[in-house]
Amino acid sequence: MRIGVIGAGILGLAVARRLGELGHEVTVLEKEDRVAGHQTGHNSGVAHAGLYYAPGSLKAELCRRGIGLLKEFCQLRGIAYDECGKIVVARNQRELEPLLEIERRAALNGVPGLRRLDRRGLREIEPAADGLAALHSPTTAIVDFPGVARALAEEVRLTGGVVRLGHEVIGIKADTGHAVVTSKVRALPGLEAGLGDGHSGDSGMVASAEAFDRLVVCAGLHSDRVAMLAGDAPEPAILPFRGEYYRLRSPELVRGLIYPVPDPRYPFLGVHFTRRVDGSVDIGPNAVLAGAREGYRRRDVSVRDLWDVLRWPGFPALALEHWRTGAKELYGSASKRAFVREARSFVPGLRAADVVAAPSGVRAQAVDADGSLVDDFRLGRIGAVLTVRNAPSPGATSSLAIAEHLVTLLLKE
Repeated sequence: MRIGVIGAGILGLAVARRLGELGHEVTVLEKEDRVAGHQTGHNSGVAHAGLYYAPGSLKAELCRRGIGLLKEFCQLRGIAYDECGKIVVARNQRELEPLLEIERRAALNGVPGLRRLDRRGLREIEPAADGLAALHSPTTAIVDFPGVARALAEEVRLTGGVVRLGHEVIGIKADTGHAVVTSKVRALPGLEAGLGDGHSGDSGMVASAEAFDRLVVCAGLHSDRVAMLAGDAPEPAILPFRGEYYRLRSPELVRGLIYPVPDPRYPFLGVHFTRRVDGSVDIGPNAVLAGAREGYRRRDVSVRDLWDVLRWPGFPALALEHWRTGAKELYGSASKRAFVREARSFVPGLRAADVVAAPSGVRAQAVDADGSLVDDFRLGRIGAVLTVRNAPSPGATSSLAIAEHLVTLLLKE
């Protein structure tokens, strides 16, 4: 079959690679001039071992299989993958019970090498850290996800597929037998070797229409908009939240990954000390509403994107339900001292002078019309089109396993 994939982030490329392995003719359409241009290239870089997820759930199953596939892929392709390990720290008695629940879940999920630590054991692993107790996951890793994406794109090409950069999808006409995709095409001089096929238009914008037997939408920050082009429902909508980080001036202060016991309402929030494959260590993220879907800086503002947020029926309910947390996140964004004060509860010796601003990411937070945060997989099916409306953390870790799952669903009929 001739199959199209919209989006050249890690998930779209993993799906395309899997389809190519099965002998299908694959075309990936990506609006940017590079792969991994957004969430894949701006995430934490952590390969999660599967500590937090409900045993027996699809998320837990895909994470455990995904990290094994990811590690093997990185080893075969020579991509940076470092099992630096993670400790989840309980700072007080209130956090002990949730820590034990994480340990229970992780054990049932088959996470290897788990070890509960007291204060002394914690300091043996992370001398600068402090806490009442901790859980150590030695197989949690850091990885070069943009490098993984580039390698996936190369494998798509080697199986006969193409990755067309500079192709912004502006229309989809779908029925049960096929899908016709219209793209706005930009000329892109100096395309990355092997990722283009000469179908990039002229010096201006041109229209391009292609027909596919099946189509998969993996559009990340724009997943709702692209899904609606195919006739999918508006719900859930994507609301962009910028995750801001600081970076340690002296990265040797932290050896691996230091994580908090997560608040189950906001598992993606809280101070994290995250070592990167380049040797740097970032602290964060907080989460503040971004001024644009690609709003990596405070000055990045899109009137259209803000209008879409404000007119979404779920936004008032979301703001009312979570305004206290939102206010705290805004304060941490505005005040470096407040940000560092929170981080100091894990690494007591940290000072404001020890950190500098680091690049931010944007989280594509799916929100239902009633204001509920969507934290599970959400897929849609419109004739020949499969839409990925939400692929939550640990989406990058699980990408190769998610791709297997999605391709099975796509080819089922």
